[in-house]
Amino acid sequence: MKTLYFDCSMGAAGDMLTAALLELLPDKAGFVARLNALGIPGVEYAAEPAVKCGITGTHMRVLVHGEEEHSHEHHHDESPVTSHQSPVNEDHHHHHHTGMHGIEHLVKDHLALPEAVREDVLAVYRLIAQAESKVHGVPVAEIHFHEVGSLDAVADVAAVCLLMHEIAPDQVLASPVHVGCGQVRCAHGIMPVPAPATAELLRDLPIYGGEIRGELCTPTGAALLRYYVNSFGPMPPMRTRAVGYGMGTKDFPAANCVRALLGETAERETDEVVELRCNLDDMTGEALAFAAEQLLEAGALDVWTQAIGMKKSRPGTMLCVLCKPNDREAMISLLFRHTTTLGVRETAMRRSVLERKTESVETVFGPVQRKTATGYGVQREKYEYADLARIARAQGLSIDAVREAIQADGRVPSLRAAADKIADGKVPSLQAGADNIADGKVPSLQEGTDKQADKQCLSRRSES
Repeated sequence: MKTLYFDCSMGAAGDMLTAALLELLPDKAGFVARLNALGIPGVEYAAEPAVKCGITGTHMRVLVHGEEEHSHEHHHDESPVTSHQSPVNEDHHHHHHTGMHGIEHLVKDHLALPEAVREDVLAVYRLIAQAESKVHGVPVAEIHFHEVGSLDAVADVAAVCLLMHEIAPDQVLASPVHVGCGQVRCAHGIMPVPAPATAELLRDLPIYGGEIRGELCTPTGAALLRYYVNSFGPMPPMRTRAVGYGMGTKDFPAANCVRALLGETAERETDEVVELRCNLDDMTGEALAFAAEQLLEAGALDVWTQAIGMKKSRPGTMLCVLCKPNDREAMISLLFRHTTTLGVRETAMRRSVLERKTESVETVFGPVQRKTATGYGVQREKYEYADLARIARAQGLSIDAVREAIQADGRVPSLRAAADKIADGKVPSLQAGADNIADGKVPSLQEGTDKQADKQCLSRRSES
């Protein structure tokens, strides 16, 4: 499974995530050129080499009208109070304290992004808006972004979303997030680290403080991690294909960077199951079917039967149940209740499974449930039988015809056209063919068989 792992032992920020992901690509300069063609007003991206604690990585600069803003991202100031907004730039840059409407207008109407990436950018900003809404106690519609609403913040979010779209990992994992300690100065005054919006964005995620004073994780970095990371924890066993280092600006005893590792992990961890079995020779088929129904309704993963030979040469049935370990007692109880068995055997085992999900997809017939299974280098899909059967009955088609029409997405009109031609008499229908055979206009299969038999009989007589 293609896995992306973020090492956030020095926090996370939008520019650092951008630089770390950029290092995973084979053509870094080409991608930076794509970023500069996005159309963010007055914004220019520049990737520069940087060294922290002897490690070479990339620092991503975002220039707004030719100057680098320091509005919000990861400066790791070593003073007791760090700053979201550098005083050096307060007189030179006007930070656009825009709301969600302004962000949507910029992303939808001005940025040359794929539609899926636009949605990702807006989804990240919605997370930030919801966090700000909760922190300040006002509706999302009234939220005005401060640091995260500046153009370089928009540039960071857009860059990370486009990079994630380009890399397209199957899963994204991350370490617990180091948030730093102390206080931070932002638009609303001096706040504790992590800043309130950052703390809200990281709620229910594993974070820690440590001894480094400063804001190690910014609101933008927190929102991007919450949006993209599937789970947090130690790095799993993986075959790494590329490693990227996204550097911050300050120097510390520890390398000030986000590290991104791209590689392959096991498709899916195995899970534990229990198989229960009992042999039966004195139950009817109806009673066995009822027992299987009860087991499945109670949560059995699978129930099946197998024909066996029992003692005294009696034919019998082995009833097998697959269940989760926590359901073992309940399944055993149901086996004793609904079968005539005097004992149940069990085997604990591990299994490897494909990742499965069910989703509703739009088809030419309307919404249909589709089941997909992926992993181990394979991908399978099938449509829900109940939906196919319902459509087949309504359309007067076979289930195979419905399935093929959905998969082809365009064959349905031809099927209907064929049906119309049959109705118009332009194409003989099956019933018309049968009528012709009955009328003697077309030889039937039986007549052809009879004629062949007569020929063989005459041949044998002539030989004798």
